[in-house]
Amino acid sequence: QVQLAESGGGLVQAGGSLKLSCAASGRAFSTYAMGWLRQVPGKEREFVGGTIWTGGNAWYADSVAGRFTLSRDVGKNTMYLQMNSLKPEDTATYYCAVKTFKGAPWSGWGQGTQVTVSS
Repeated sequence: QVQLAESGGGLVQAGGSLKLSCAASGRAFSTYAMGWLRQVPGKEREFVGGTIWTGGNAWYADSVAGRFTLSRDVGKNTMYLQMNSLKPEDTATYYCAVKTFKGAPWSGWGQGTQVTVSS
């Protein structure tokens, strides 16, 4: 079973940048896609971006497109989220997850990493 561990969150001023990491572990890690989702208390988890693990194609929510960039290092089983031009509304707990096949729901949640953007 895959285990995911997020890191890199913190407090940043509006307009600033952060880079999140998600390390996957487990025997012979392989998946269809990895992605980032975020959640604020009282709201549903929101999709941020995802990438095909072997193909590298990425897609983003409209709210972050042009500001956030996904990348991954297959050799290190690690996915990254570069977040630029951060806004207070980006404040949330960020989680990484996997899709084990096309059309599968996101699963394998990590513990999350908190991102707080001050105005």
